[in-house]
Amino acid sequence: MPALIHWWTQDVLAVAPTAFEDAVQAAGADLLARWSQPHRHYHDTRHLVEVFWALEELEDAREIGERSATVCRLAGWFHDAVYAADAPAGANEADSALLARAVLPGLDLDHADVDAVESLVLMTAAHSDAAEAPADAGRCFHDADLWILSAEPDRFDAYCGQVRAEYSFVPDAAYRAGRAHLLRTFAGRDRIYRTDHARSEWEPRARVNLDRELTRLGAPELDPL
Repeated sequence: MPALIHWWTQDVLAVAPTAFEDAVQAAGADLLARWSQPHRHYHDTRHLVEVFWALEELEDAREIGERSATVCRLAGWFHDAVYAADAPAGANEADSALLARAVLPGLDLDHADVDAVESLVLMTAAHSDAAEAPADAGRCFHDADLWILSAEPDRFDAYCGQVRAEYSFVPDAAYRAGRAHLLRTFAGRDRIYRTDHARSEWEPRARVNLDRELTRLGAPELDPL
């Protein structure tokens, strides 16, 4: 997908103009190969692009500035760069953050930007507050990664099936219980999203989607996804 490598290269050079372009492209090719692994059904290049689209919408809504949005897109590349559904809780995010810290200094990113990317990636382990990340970046990256909850019904339903496919090794009853517990943590929050734009434009549909999926997960007659 050459367009993705082009976007990656543009973003790296925007924050690190002295980076050696061949090294930037080699790092991008490695990341793209990771995102294209066959075991990924949801955590793939479509999810990555959807995060980028969500960040663009938040930038257009003036929730985040241009440079912070660029750093968030770099974090997007790394936030699921290491992904295995059977990994222990938090391990994918920790390993992805370590990858970012290993790769980005070699591309001439300064320490503050590397630290910000690492913090944003680690935040996605539980979508907790990103205390070490810039406030606008933390809020916007949180919301962009969870944009999928607010997708149109067909896309949201496809996402639910894709997540089930990634966890195909989990028995159905256990999957339903675990997935329902996770989704209830989002549905039970006063605010699913942290930015004003996402709260007004995305949250109403996200709550409808979550209610529908929770009903399906709890229905005895539900066919396995």
